[in-house]
Amino acid sequence: MAAAEGPVGDGELWQTWLPNHVVFLRLREGLKNQSPTEAEKPASSSLPSSPPPQLLTRNVVFGLGGELFLWDGEDSSFLVVRLRGPSGGGEEPALSQYQRLLCINPPLFEIYQVLLSPTQHHVALIGIKGLMVLELPKRWGKNSEFEGGKSTVNCSTTPVAERFFTSSTSLTLKHAAWYPSEILDPHVVLLTSDNVIRIYSLREPQTPTNVIILSEAEEESLVLNKGRAYTASLGETAVAFDFGPLAAVPKTLFGQNGKDEVVAYPLYILYENGETFLTYISLLHSPGNIGKLLGPLPMHPAAEDNYGYDACAVLCLPCVPNILVIATESGMLYHCVVLEGEEEDDHTSEKSWDSRIDLIPSLYVFECVELELALKLASGEDDPFDSDFSCPVKLHRDPKCPSRYHCTHEAGVHSVGLTWIHKLHKFLGSDEEDKDSLQELSTEQKCFVEHILCTKPLPCRQPAPIRGFWIVPDILGPTMICITSTYECLIWPLLVKLLCDQKKKQLEDLSYCREERKSLREMAERLADKYEEAKEKQEDIMNRMKKLLHSFHSELPVLSDSERDMKKELQLIPDQLRHLGNAIKQVTMKKDYQQQKMEKVLSLPKPTIILSAYQRKCIQSILKEEGEHIREMVKQINDIRNHVNF
Repeated sequence: MAAAEGPVGDGELWQTWLPNHVVFLRLREGLKNQSPTEAEKPASSSLPSSPPPQLLTRNVVFGLGGELFLWDGEDSSFLVVRLRGPSGGGEEPALSQYQRLLCINPPLFEIYQVLLSPTQHHVALIGIKGLMVLELPKRWGKNSEFEGGKSTVNCSTTPVAERFFTSSTSLTLKHAAWYPSEILDPHVVLLTSDNVIRIYSLREPQTPTNVIILSEAEEESLVLNKGRAYTASLGETAVAFDFGPLAAVPKTLFGQNGKDEVVAYPLYILYENGETFLTYISLLHSPGNIGKLLGPLPMHPAAEDNYGYDACAVLCLPCVPNILVIATESGMLYHCVVLEGEEEDDHTSEKSWDSRIDLIPSLYVFECVELELALKLASGEDDPFDSDFSCPVKLHRDPKCPSRYHCTHEAGVHSVGLTWIHKLHKFLGSDEEDKDSLQELSTEQKCFVEHILCTKPLPCRQPAPIRGFWIVPDILGPTMICITSTYECLIWPLLVKLLCDQKKKQLEDLSYCREERKSLREMAERLADKYEEAKEKQEDIMNRMKKLLHSFHSELPVLSDSERDMKKELQLIPDQLRHLGNAIKQVTMKKDYQQQKMEKVLSLPKPTIILSAYQRKCIQSILKEEGEHIREMVKQINDIRNHVNF
C-alpha cells in the first residue's frame, strides 16, 4: 500500500519518504529469515482460528521528538529514524541513515509492546514472560543525536522481576504500565496472571515496593453485590488497568486519620467479567501509599450480562470527570462517565454504617459502540465460515486530542472521537438537577467511529495483526503511523478534524477579541472624557492651592528664607545706586574734558600753500618732459623685446 499522497508542505516531506526507508527493508529481511512455516502460515490457512503467538497484536513502535523508534526483535535493538532535520524544516534525509540502539543485556523473551516512560529517559520492553527497561543514551553534537551520531550505540538494560518470572514459570504478564509521575523515580506497574498488581522501582528492580492483591477483594473491599462472593470460585481475574489524572482524595482511603486530603492517582482495574475496581496510589512519600480497593463500581443503567463477560482493555481519558472506555473481545466499546454515587442508592442505604461507602463512584454508561472487526460480505452471499470474529482490543490515547482515542486489534485499526464531551461538561457545570436528561444528551450526540485500517478483509482470511502504532504530533496536524505484519509503513494524516476544531476555536477567539476591542474602545472614550474632566479639576485645584499657600505665607509672623534673601538684596540696592551715581559723574566729567580738547584742536588755523602762475607753469612743463621721456623709454623697451623674440 502507498503512503499518503503528495506532501502538503515542507513539514510533511517525511510522510513521503518514510515508507521507503531502509529500516523497513531490514525488518522485512529479518521476517524472511524466520522459519518458512511461520511466515507462510497466515496465507496458507483458509479457516479462521485464533492467531499463533507470533501473530499477536503488537506495538513495538514509539516516537520521541522528531524520531521514530522501531524494535528489531531479531537483533534485540531499536532502529531510530529521524523524521526531520535539526532545523525542523522537514528536509529529506538519505534513506539509509538511521541509528541502532543495541541492548547490552538483550531480553530472553519475545517483545510484544514497548512503552516510553513519562520522563522520556527509559523504554519498557514488555513480553508475556517478563519485562526489561532500556535506558536511552545521552545526546550531543550538532544534530543532538545519540552519542554524537554513532551508527551503533550500546544501551544498558535493567530486567524487572527477573527472579520472580524465572521461579514462577506458570505466571504470565497480563498488563504493564509506567507510574504516571514525571517528578519521581521511574516505577513500573505489573499485572500478572496470579491476580496481583506489583509496583517496582528501577532502583530495586527485583523487589516490589508495593503489592496489591486483587484475589482478596471480597474480604478487604466493599462488596456491593451479593453475587460477587462467587467471583473468585469462577476464576475471574483482572485483565487490564489504567491510571486516571491526579486527584485529591481523603486520607481515610489510605487508612490514615485526619480530614486532610492527599494527592494520588486513581487506578481503575478491569476484570474479565466486566467489573471495574478502583484504588488510589500515591508514591510521593517512600515507600508510598496504596489505598483500599473499592468496588466493584456499580454501572448504570444495569444490564443482565453486566455489559459482557469478555472485557479485555480499559482506558481513562484525561478529562474531568473521568471517562472510562471499556473494550470487549467481541468489539464492544462502553463509554462510562465516572460520577459520585447517588444518595438514594439502595446498597448505600443498607450499609450506611460504613463511612467509605460514600466514596465509591458509579459508572454511568453513556453509550455503547460496536466495532466492525471484520468486513462483512455483501447481502445475499452465503458465508460458509463463522462470522462471529473476536479478538483482544488495545486502546491508545491520542496525544493531541483528549476527546479521541484509537483501537488496535488483530483485524486492523479504528479511531473513535467523543463529540459529546464538551456538552457533557456544560451539563455538569450547570445547576440542573434532573439526571434523566443525561440520557437525552446521549441520544442527541453520538461518537464517530472511523475504520482506519482493515487487515482482515474477508472472513476466510487469517487476520494480520499490526506490529506498530503511533501518533506523531505535528504543528500542521497529527499523523498516524501503522506498521503492518509485513513491516509495511502506512501513514494517515489526522489533519482535517483538527483543523476544523482549530478553525472553530479561532473563530470563537476572533469574535471574543472583537467584543473585547469594542468594549475597550468604549472604555477608552469614557476614560478620555474622565481624564479631561480630571485635568480641568486638577488645574483648578492647583490654582486654589497656590492662592491658599500665598495667603498662608503672607499671614506668617516670621520671614521665610527667600524673603530674608530678598530683604538683603533690597538693603544692598541703595549702596549700589550710590556707586553707580559716582561712576556716572566721572564719565560725564571725562566727556566734557574731551569735548573741550576737540574744540581747541578744531579752532586752530589750517596751513595753506599758494603757487604763483610761473610756478605752476614750471611744474607742468617738468611733468610733461618727464612723461615724454617715459614714453620714449617704454618704446625702446618694446623694440628690444621684439628684437630679442625674433
